[in-house]
Amino acid sequence: MLLLARAGAEEGLWLRAERQTAGRGRQGRAWTSPPGNLSASTLVRVRPTDAAAASLALMAAVALHETVSVYLGSAARAVLKWPNDLLVAGAKLSGILLERVDDAVVIGIGVNLAHHPDLPDRATTSLAAQGATVAPADLLETLAEAVGRWLSRWRGEGLSPIRSAWLDAAHPIGTALSARLPDGSTADGLFDGLDAHGALILRLATGERRVIHAADVFLL
Repeated sequence: MLLLARAGAEEGLWLRAERQTAGRGRQGRAWTSPPGNLSASTLVRVRPTDAAAASLALMAAVALHETVSVYLGSAARAVLKWPNDLLVAGAKLSGILLERVDDAVVIGIGVNLAHHPDLPDRATTSLAAQGATVAPADLLETLAEAVGRWLSRWRGEGLSPIRSAWLDAAHPIGTALSARLPDGSTADGLFDGLDAHGALILRLATGERRVIHAADVFLL
């Protein structure tokens, strides 16, 4: 998708891989996904009047939460964790990665549909493990519609409605979190919402409210 973005591909293009053997996760981590899971990406051309491009992660997370909730039904509840992970019963179901080339932002989305990996540092799950069966192409059709709708709101109304929808889908205020920061340090505290730009707010044990713009976040 990055090559297509450089070549001038139009906004709204979607690509889906049947399997992924050399994908990238956050902070450059390697990622693989077997057949039966969703590995897809789409392209947004950022305009001068748009909100900050980084906030597209929140937009995509809201659209993905809406989509996955359709297939989960009443079996379980999906919950967002900052910045854009989707959890079911505390286990990671999906992730989102943004990459930028000039005015293009590629939004990569991976969802564990039929399989989930065994990771050393976090619990994972899949829709199949939650009793929901869905083909990658079917979920992508629903997701593409949701992303298009929420992208229109992001572009027309700014970040405010995206932020509100994200908070409605997130774990409760007061949830204990641990944030591993890019410099290697850790900040533990209670979830205290998002600032106006979508950054994470942690309330520390001292009572200080710390704004975090980049981190790996874990539930405690």
